[in-house]
Amino acid sequence: MAPQFVKPYVKTNKNDARDAEAICEAVGRANMRFVAIKTPEQQALLALHRARQGFVRGAHRARQSNPRAAAELGLVMGKGRSQLEAPHSRCLGKMPRTVYQG
Repeated sequence: MAPQFVKPYVKTNKNDARDAEAICEAVGRANMRFVAIKTPEQQALLALHRARQGFVRGAHRARQSNPRAAAELGLVMGKGRSQLEAPHSRCLGKMPRTVYQG
């Protein structure tokens, strides 16, 4: 059952007991619509999409943190993915040896 159909039946502050009571009341209504059950293939595809989104989010965070770390050492990089990939090796060459052991 979709949450937006249960919400009108929640009486006061939200907790598990009140949510359960609202669900029971909503299920008893004659005109209630229910969400279709997903097949195992649909669930697997959704899990795959969630995992991919997590990897994309992690890569984005890593790309954002590299210029910040370099800026703390006085190295300035341009914004954007293309600006990060090419000058990355040049910036590593400018870092003090105590930071980068290459």
